[in-house]
Amino acid sequence: MKSFLPIKKVCIGDRVAILSPSSAAPVTWPHVYELGIKRLKEEFGLIPVEYPTTKKKRSTADERIEDLKAAFSDPNIKAVITTIGGDDEVKYVKRIDPKLFIANPKPFYGFSDNTHLANFLWMNGIPSYYGGSIFTQYAMEGNIDYFTKKYLKIALYKSGYCELEQSNVYNDMPLDWNDPSTLLDSRRFEENEGWIWDGDTSAEGITWGGCLESIDELLKHGIEIPSLDDFIDIVLMTETSEDIPPSNYCLKVYNELGKRGILSKVKAILNGRPQAWFFDKQLNYKEKRMYKEEQRAIILEIVRKYNSRCSIVQNVDFGHTSPQIPIPYGKILKIDSKNKKIYAEF
Repeated sequence: MKSFLPIKKVCIGDRVAILSPSSAAPVTWPHVYELGIKRLKEEFGLIPVEYPTTKKKRSTADERIEDLKAAFSDPNIKAVITTIGGDDEVKYVKRIDPKLFIANPKPFYGFSDNTHLANFLWMNGIPSYYGGSIFTQYAMEGNIDYFTKKYLKIALYKSGYCELEQSNVYNDMPLDWNDPSTLLDSRRFEENEGWIWDGDTSAEGITWGGCLESIDELLKHGIEIPSLDDFIDIVLMTETSEDIPPSNYCLKVYNELGKRGILSKVKAILNGRPQAWFFDKQLNYKEKRMYKEEQRAIILEIVRKYNSRCSIVQNVDFGHTSPQIPIPYGKILKIDSKNKKIYAEF
């Protein structure tokens, strides 16, 4: 089993880097950014440190790499938190020299396009956390929901194993950041279906994966990912973004994972609850339910084509919907299929 470097958790009063390695959303929505930073200081007790590209429009790849290097090499910075995702990291992740990061491992929090950086760290033996970005978690309109806040604190401060819970409610309909007044509103949460389980094989493995669209980019661009020998010990985790990709897209990417021999190797599969509404795709309740059911059915069909033994748990609370668990990435996940429980090493 691949070994990973130890990383220290943060403490109240620590300085943490706030980076925009993909989209510089703080430029477009400064009011959202400031709310997230205010919450990070007041509700989590951390001291945010901005870098030159955190709020810079059209920063270059080299500038973003320099900020990543500066944040990881600074001994006074105890963690790195991303502002948001985007679609840029595939353009430069191959150019990052890993030596400095290996010499200075520290917690990294981000998801969506940050799948690329999480994979980069994974390949160099550095675990991270898939989730916990400033805009989408800390700057939640109204208040950070209790479930998300609980798991953010666990991911930031706690070590050891923690049982993951299922949220009774969920939201996949964000409010409009273009209207600052919406930050005072609260999102409308709906009843959550809970985890949807297929298979009765208990398993224990190292987490790897991320946003399905980013995994697709990793494969297309020949970016190094775990080897087939590595996948023997991996719990694959995937989820889809606010682009709301159609089920045939999920079929294509999962089928590619199957053809490469990955699906037949993995210990288990977690699929995050898919976002089924966005401003340009405003599905009604029935359409949202059908979209999620189709995605689950496609994933189940393709995985079972290549792997009949592993347990598949879908509609898990990570990814682009709320509430969110920042899932440890590159750490041990235990799946107890008999009792339908999941434990993650934080």
